[in-house]
Amino acid sequence: MNKTILKTMFIMLISIVTFSCTKDENKITYLGGTAPVLSGTANSGTNVISLNYANKGDVAISFAWTNPNYQFTTGVSSQDVSYVLEIDTTGSGFTNPNKQSIAVSKDLSTSITVGTLNDYLLNQLVLSTKMSHNLEMRVTSYLINSTAKLVSNTIKFTAQPYAIPPKVAPPTTGKLFLVGSATAGGWNNPVPVPTQEFTQVSPTLYEITVALIGGQEYLFLPLNGDWGNKYAVKDKTVAGLNAGGDFGFNFNDNFPGPAASGNYKISVDFQRGKFTVTAQ
Repeated sequence: MNKTILKTMFIMLISIVTFSCTKDENKITYLGGTAPVLSGTANSGTNVISLNYANKGDVAISFAWTNPNYQFTTGVSSQDVSYVLEIDTTGSGFTNPNKQSIAVSKDLSTSITVGTLNDYLLNQLVLSTKMSHNLEMRVTSYLINSTAKLVSNTIKFTAQPYAIPPKVAPPTTGKLFLVGSATAGGWNNPVPVPTQEFTQVSPTLYEITVALIGGQEYLFLPLNGDWGNKYAVKDKTVAGLNAGGDFGFNFNDNFPGPAASGNYKISVDFQRGKFTVTAQ
């Protein structure tokens, strides 16, 4: 092998090593950050949040937290940081499926009005209006795609929700009926009773256990034999809606039934404006 070829190969080798070193030196590495420190100020000036219908538009509690200062080898991150504020009952460890999660984009503070917080406690956390409840709050920070999660300290308050009108007006008939292709009676109206009539558990809660045909649909009727009014959903294509979710009065879409045929318990909670479907 002549000297010219050897010289060329040597130059190429040096170039590859140099490029590799440069590439490693330019690699951006996440170095970490500091968990945000959360603080909250209730409208009472104490750890008790005062909730009263007459003041529903006022601020119930204000939150603020420190910047997590995400660090990379290039310095402090310029990426937008997102936050999720969580509200849960004490002792649940933020694992309660009914906990309230509030997304906050970029800001380092937020506030919640009396009416909104009362709605969270009453209709999301499903807390009684007859007693005071211990609450915990925390905030979690994220970078893009929920990476680099940092969790704040937990702060504690107490609050007692007040009763409000149901989210969805219960049937004035005091009765509720099930109709649809998911039922044995199909779309025939009036429906067979008592097999497709709900039981009124309370003024705002109705339940029925019934055999449903998989992959079909249904509606709730306040008056048997009448198509004039119905309870339905806004969009039956919402993921997971066949197991429960939000509903309303005279919405335009049918409830999506469960995928598999079988016996199911349907609970209709007018106070919260939610229904659930549970296999039996």
